[in-house]
Amino acid sequence: MTLAVAVAATVATARLVRLARADRRVRHTVALLHGGVAATALCVAGLPLVAPANRAAVATVGLSAVALLHTLGPLLLPGRAPLPTAVRLREVTDAAGLGLSLAFAGWMLLPAGTAPVPVRAALVVAAGGISAVLVTASTGGPPRVGLAAWRGGAVASQLGLTALVLLHAYRAPEPVTLLVAPLTAAGVLLTVAGARRLTRPAPPHHAGPSPVWPRITAPAVIASLGAGYHLARVGAFDRPAIALGLAVIPPLVVRELLTAADTRRYAARLTRQEARFRALVSGGHDLIILLDDDLRVRWQSPVAPRLFGLTDADVLGRPFADLLHPADAPRAEAVLAEVRAGRPPGLLAVRMRDGRGVWRETESTVGDQRDVPEVAAVVLHVRDVGERRRLERTVHHLAVTDQLTGLVNRHELRRALTVRRAEPGEPATLLVLDLHGLCEVNDGSGQAVGDLVLVEVAERLRATAGPDDLVARLSGDEFAVIAESGSVPAYGLAVRLLTALTEPYRLPGSQVRLEVSIGVADTAAGSADDVLRQADLARRRASQLGRNRIEWYDVFLEEQLVRRLDLERELAGAVTRGELDLVYQPVHRLADRVPVGTEALLRWRSPLLGTVLPAELIPVAADLGLLDEVGQWVLDRACRQLAAWSPMHPLLWMAVNVTPVELTDPGFVTRVAATLARHQVAADRLVVEVGEAGLDVDLPTVVARLAGLRSLGVRTALDDFHAGRASLRRLRELPIDLVKVDPRVVGGGEPEQPLIDVVLNLGGRLGLEVVVEELESSGQVDRAYRAGCRYGQGFALSRPATAERVEAFLEEHPSPDAFA
Repeated sequence: MTLAVAVAATVATARLVRLARADRRVRHTVALLHGGVAATALCVAGLPLVAPANRAAVATVGLSAVALLHTLGPLLLPGRAPLPTAVRLREVTDAAGLGLSLAFAGWMLLPAGTAPVPVRAALVVAAGGISAVLVTASTGGPPRVGLAAWRGGAVASQLGLTALVLLHAYRAPEPVTLLVAPLTAAGVLLTVAGARRLTRPAPPHHAGPSPVWPRITAPAVIASLGAGYHLARVGAFDRPAIALGLAVIPPLVVRELLTAADTRRYAARLTRQEARFRALVSGGHDLIILLDDDLRVRWQSPVAPRLFGLTDADVLGRPFADLLHPADAPRAEAVLAEVRAGRPPGLLAVRMRDGRGVWRETESTVGDQRDVPEVAAVVLHVRDVGERRRLERTVHHLAVTDQLTGLVNRHELRRALTVRRAEPGEPATLLVLDLHGLCEVNDGSGQAVGDLVLVEVAERLRATAGPDDLVARLSGDEFAVIAESGSVPAYGLAVRLLTALTEPYRLPGSQVRLEVSIGVADTAAGSADDVLRQADLARRRASQLGRNRIEWYDVFLEEQLVRRLDLERELAGAVTRGELDLVYQPVHRLADRVPVGTEALLRWRSPLLGTVLPAELIPVAADLGLLDEVGQWVLDRACRQLAAWSPMHPLLWMAVNVTPVELTDPGFVTRVAATLARHQVAADRLVVEVGEAGLDVDLPTVVARLAGLRSLGVRTALDDFHAGRASLRRLRELPIDLVKVDPRVVGGGEPEQPLIDVVLNLGGRLGLEVVVEELESSGQVDRAYRAGCRYGQGFALSRPATAERVEAFLEEHPSPDAFA
């Protein structure tokens, strides 16, 4: 036995030395455990050297030393060193109380005379040592595997030594003692194996009230049972029993005092935490409501009277739905049902009635805390978001509204169109309106007056549009209306809007009229941007065709506008690039078909767009401000060509077309004179033609410019004469030399004959020559001649051609006196 224990002690000592070298923090623990191993080995090894009568006492002393060292060793582990003094004191009292109670119970179970004193002492020490091991090693959270190994080793070692005391006390045969050797050796090795794991750092200690069972109750119960058994069997207590019994009381009293102190500290900490919690809840801006399983209000936070004016009597026990707006209650119940079903919590936005009966806009976060025993409810954090919502609505209103007129802006109009496309329903139509003349109001009367006009425009739009129609301001002078109706009612609305917006606007001291162009498109034609683009294209077309009109979008219109954009883009540099050209169409004397003059006709030979005629070119040039540049080029080129033909055709005259806008330019007469002088062309060989359309723009200025041209000697002509009552009056007002009429004035029968007679008679009295243009057939030529017209022009006589071809034609048909 001695040999087995010695070998185990040697192995254990070697491991303990290596453990101390590897980690100096555990050297104190290692020293105590090393002492325990050494005490076990010395006790076993020294017993053969002691007289048999004293071996039980020596074994008891060794057992006491081993128990003490096993009790102190775990108290110095690294993971337990930071434990508070109160915790350590509790461990000591727990160990002492349990150990003394077990010792007392053991002493009572073995009354005097029934067992030798060493045996009774050994049992008392073993009970105390084992209880101390079980109590002290279980506090502080050491690793479980190390704890189990160390406990097993310590208990095995002490049981082995206790068995030796019993065997030697009752003088058992020597071979029987060998049975204790494996238990003692295993205890030594398990103690060291567990110590290696116990030296690892333990989790931090968590403060709190110490458990009451069984650290206080168990010692008292054990001592009471032992005393009761002794009284029942023996009846009287000897002095050691009385001493042991009294020794049990101080640890229990101390442990009770420590428990009371811990409880007071823990209660004070809970009180402080509860006070902080109440301060946070009472001073917060959220109302906390707890709902039971029936969704009735079980509790509300103390801020309810301050934030919502709700008392506990108003809320507690009532269904949560009763506090909500009837329209919001079903949605709230659905959200709460989803939360209770385990779905992720979300925001609950509802209107809740406050203590004054006012509906408050609220937003709540919902959490299911029914599985938390301390809560066991559905928790709502309710906050008043009314002010924030009002601010959001204000910001939204500012973001989508034009501040001057109060109408929605382009962004909101696009959103409305997008919503209509996403949710198709009844047909709708978009009207885009453009005001013309507002810039003149701003320039003449000031921006403030222009703003007043815009406000009046908005009021007229609202008054004319339907209650469900959306009216918007797109830009400075551009508006739009989404008409909640089909095409025919929308066109009727466009007509009413055109009538309303063209009525005079009364200004301070005056009034003004605006022109309006309206484009219409179907909202189902595409995306919001597509619909806006289509309506805007139709609006531009209405503006190009003369304003105060309504145009529907169609594919042909878009093709025309695309071509118009191409014309505007290419025309800017056409003169510089040399892309303009002139063709010439002779004017014939109808009696003998001899050419007496020519008309210069403008052509634009664009490499990209092909040949562009004046009817398409001139409006574009007018919009781009290029009329003067193009007109000067035509005048210069026509005069140059006339000068080139002068040697062979000295009496041939050249007609050049000008617009009323060009004619009203203050420098027009001066430019004509300069051009004639530059090319050395006689003034009477140049004829300036102006179309009848557009003369009303500034008739006095037109009359003055025509008179100025005649003063130079330049002849003037009125083109596209229609022979109406107003046109006949123009013949008297305008200083002209020629009038050009179309074949319809000449007619083909008796009803039309008086009309041409009137023109010829009036022209004869005014000294005017009549030229019939656009003669397309020989029959028209004959009728014009029989009607008394002297000159004609058209495909039936000769087609427009280049200068070279016309020159060859003139050589074949030499012209005598031009107006003979």
